[in-house]
Amino acid sequence: MEELTVLLNNVPDSYFDFVSAMVHYAQKKQSRLDALLNFLNSNPDVSSSDIVKFVSEQADFFEDAAYMSAS
Repeated sequence: MEELTVLLNNVPDSYFDFVSAMVHYAQKKQSRLDALLNFLNSNPDVSSSDIVKFVSEQADFFEDAAYMSAS
């Protein structure tokens, strides 16, 4: 998780809530962390909005929301 945090903080338009949200998303599953790290390492000039778009397009993105509304 430390590598992810460093990469996210190095995004030029990074901000606290963005980093926090991406780390929270990645903590849920190893596959999420792996996908996000791969995306960041493959796209060094990415913006925070590009990362949010990538995460929101993941097949499991809405799993957390579905879980929360089912409780």
